[in-house]
Amino acid sequence: MAEEARPGTGEQAKQHALTRLRQAITRGEMAPAQRLVENELAEQFGVTRASIRAALIDLASEGLVERIRNRGSRVRVVTVEEAVAITECRMVLEGLCAAKAAVEASDEQLAELADVGTAMTKAVADGEPVTYSELNQELHARIREFSGQQVAVELLERLNAQLVRHRFQLALRPGRPQQSLGEHLAMIEAIRVRDPRAAEAAARAHLTSVIDALRA
Repeated sequence: MAEEARPGTGEQAKQHALTRLRQAITRGEMAPAQRLVENELAEQFGVTRASIRAALIDLASEGLVERIRNRGSRVRVVTVEEAVAITECRMVLEGLCAAKAAVEASDEQLAELADVGTAMTKAVADGEPVTYSELNQELHARIREFSGQQVAVELLERLNAQLVRHRFQLALRPGRPQQSLGEHLAMIEAIRVRDPRAAEAAARAHLTSVIDALRA
């Protein structure tokens, strides 16, 4: 049984380590600049050091890990200026997804977006910034999914993974949820009335606001 519980070696072990490490970083369980010690991670995940090393190389290519010559690896620190540059790229891709969703989404999916908007409004009214942040991520994820633009979805997932720390800090900034709520509701409404131009404009306006908040 113990052998079945362990992913073993080779590609399966590398993918196991890659998935676990990516989740830990994107969920904020590993802090920026935290050292990633191969021996410790191999023991933690039940794989070989070689599997950990291969996973770290992949994560470095995704911008989540920084490999320092003769010093090993650490969780990459994303500066404010880098976060702004990433968000500028997000602006284009999120705008595309919003426009596509306005055309491609089913009536049932449009109703789902409206339900998320209602829940976001309640979270702001109840003073629950963490819940609002989770709903914010859910809204963007659904719009990406409903767009059917898989290339943009994959690019955005990689970009968003690098912004986890900045997004969480923004969510907890006093007054930020109240400000962004209207921006999100405008996106939802434009998609619901199937106006792709308005949907793209609303998404771009929201990301412009995010950039202003990052620089504040």
